[in-house]
Amino acid sequence: MNFGGFIDDSSGTNEGLGGARIVADIPYNTTTMPTGVFSQPRLVSSSIPKNMFNSPGLSLALQQPNIDNQGDETRLGENFEGNIGRRSREEEHESRSGSDNMDGGSGDDHDPTTAAGDKPPRKKRYHRHTPQQIQELEALFKECPHPDEKQRLELSKRLCLETRQVKFWFQNRRTQMKTQLERHENSLLRQENDKLRAENMSIRDAMRNPICTNCGGPAIIGDMSLEEQHLRIENARLKDELDRVCALAGKFLGRPITGPPLPNSSLELGVGTNGTFGTTMATTTTLPLGHDALPTMVVPSNRPATTLDRSMFLELALAAMDELVKMAQTDEPLWIKNIEGGREMLNHDEYLRTFTPCIGLKPNGFVTEASRETGVVIINSLALVETLMDSNRWAEMFHCMIARTSTTDVISNGMGGTRNGALQLMNAELQILSPLVPVREVSFLRFCKQHAEGVWAVVDVSIDTIKESTTFVTCRRLPSGCVVQDMPNGYSKVICVEHAEYDESQVHQLYRPLLSSGMGFGAQRWVATLQRQCECLAILMSSTVPTRDHTAITASGRRSMLKLAQRMTDNFCAGVCASTVHKWNKPNAGNVDEDVRVMTRKSIDDPGEPPGIVLSAATSVWLPVSPQRLFDFLRDERLRSEWDILSNGGPMQEMAHIAKGQDHGNCVSLLRASAMNANQSSMLILQETCIDSAGSLVVYAPVDIPAMHVVMSGGDSAYVALLPSGFAIVPDGPGSHGPISNGHVNGNTGGGSSRVGGSLLTVAFQILVNSLPTAKLTVESVETVNNLISCTVQKIKAALQCES
Repeated sequence: MNFGGFIDDSSGTNEGLGGARIVADIPYNTTTMPTGVFSQPRLVSSSIPKNMFNSPGLSLALQQPNIDNQGDETRLGENFEGNIGRRSREEEHESRSGSDNMDGGSGDDHDPTTAAGDKPPRKKRYHRHTPQQIQELEALFKECPHPDEKQRLELSKRLCLETRQVKFWFQNRRTQMKTQLERHENSLLRQENDKLRAENMSIRDAMRNPICTNCGGPAIIGDMSLEEQHLRIENARLKDELDRVCALAGKFLGRPITGPPLPNSSLELGVGTNGTFGTTMATTTTLPLGHDALPTMVVPSNRPATTLDRSMFLELALAAMDELVKMAQTDEPLWIKNIEGGREMLNHDEYLRTFTPCIGLKPNGFVTEASRETGVVIINSLALVETLMDSNRWAEMFHCMIARTSTTDVISNGMGGTRNGALQLMNAELQILSPLVPVREVSFLRFCKQHAEGVWAVVDVSIDTIKESTTFVTCRRLPSGCVVQDMPNGYSKVICVEHAEYDESQVHQLYRPLLSSGMGFGAQRWVATLQRQCECLAILMSSTVPTRDHTAITASGRRSMLKLAQRMTDNFCAGVCASTVHKWNKPNAGNVDEDVRVMTRKSIDDPGEPPGIVLSAATSVWLPVSPQRLFDFLRDERLRSEWDILSNGGPMQEMAHIAKGQDHGNCVSLLRASAMNANQSSMLILQETCIDSAGSLVVYAPVDIPAMHVVMSGGDSAYVALLPSGFAIVPDGPGSHGPISNGHVNGNTGGGSSRVGGSLLTVAFQILVNSLPTAKLTVESVETVNNLISCTVQKIKAALQCES
């Protein structure tokens, strides 16, 4: 048993066996203890010299051996052994001061004479290190707790100590430090254990009485329906709203105001014994959001939605969903068939009698448009719902109608891994391809709900009444959306409802009949675009190549060409409409038509466009020809020379054809203009055409011949530079006879005259006016583009034999 080596022989050798060794773990007091007396009377021995504790240090050491009576030393060793058995390990480590040591050797050294039994063991005298020695040792210990042999030798010479004394001092000091560290760690662990025990007790208490974190009421273990959850949240919101109103009233009145005591039944959910909701309770707990209701809290647009804001959004979404489903399922008298065209018109008087405006009354100066359309599309309900709830896929599906869109906040992702109950806040810019119609900027909630197996509904509703807008609101989206029902063979039946209020004063006279009838942004256009896009996707995914397609193009080449054509059409739409991506600037140049809108942008480091200053110019005109006739004329490559100056006055030949639908007008073509003489080089024109019941589009752009060879071979089309131009065609709307001299649109005249059908044609060009991005737009460039537009319109009118 080693007690730290505090007793040893004076020989300094490691041979032989010494007598009993004493451990310096005996409590003592250097200030009150008499010389030569231990603090414990049972350990008093007369054999210990009186000058043993005369050194004022903190350690004990042996200086000179003492060969007095062996029996007393033996009894002293026995007393030590008996005392050690009664001490704890912690006290033992603590009593081993880092400054305790013995003179002459380690605890394993023994006297050879004692081992032989011939002579009694020699006594060893203790001494303490001086304060100066302890200070030097502590200073080195802080810098180097494990000194090497060279450092120990140098320190022993400086302090007049033996090397082993220094070595043992550092060993004991490290042991003491370790003990203190373990004690501190044990204290921390005990505190952590007490904390965990307290948390465990609180969790157990909470499990006995669970409380809902949203409404503050008692929680119900198990699945809870979406409506029940919304009602509980609404109940908590009403309580908070009541407290807020009472606090505001108290500030104004100067005295505290308490709300009226509410019966318990009004605070509970309207849930019957069979788990269904009571209609009476649902009515009493719903807070109307109209102008005639309680004041509505307005959420600032620059801060994230809190729990209270989200409950308001949930309430608005549920009301909008209920209105959408009723408007989709109800026929007359809510919807009335229009005699002209057979489209359905909303009976506004019946609507106001049936529904309470969920976003308030119509603002002054706003007009209403409403439409409903039913169609069958080649897509199942789940895929369509996923497309509508993903802003990127939604914009890609309706890329000609949506200038840009984004999801600003996801309030709920749905339940059970589906979109059922998904609620998100979105921004969108809706467009008609004409510079005469401003882009509609709307912020709205989009809510998805599954009503039955294979039956889904997605509703949009504006939030301008409950969330402040940083811009002036020119359009409000009333509950609008679609109800989707699965049909056999992967088809779906879609009932689309579009309902909006907008400021008509910002719309040009030519397009007011189109918008007021619901044909511009209405349900017919959404359904027609969806049918055309789904048909295109079905053809592209099919392994069968249509008969009209160019068989020499590989499958990868078809994909590359279609991707290039889609980028061309997207750039064309961005150059026509005044979205927030590009701002229109009306030129201050002479001889520019009033309705021609010009926009410039700098093309820098864009591989899809040539570098420099790009000028986009667009205008819209009315033509007294049907949209179908106008579309067939503009897309026919054999008649292109009658209006296109790029055709060099000669015929064009179709080099490649890729069908995008059953209608021959939905396709992507590669045209080649024949050179009229040897000085002219042949060129290629990429053209995309599409048509549906809501309108048509013809977009084209000159392309480089080597680049198109790479694309048709399946290469990357992102590096093909192009500037698109083209035409957008829509019907002129019911009741329109075209413009008259004073700028207003003719309406139905008396005498029973029949309506003159016409088309609204938008002509747009994008031209590189300067290859330097730092250059400025000149008046000559603007006049050149204006003359190009005017000349093209005049040629189209002459070819179709229209009056100027």
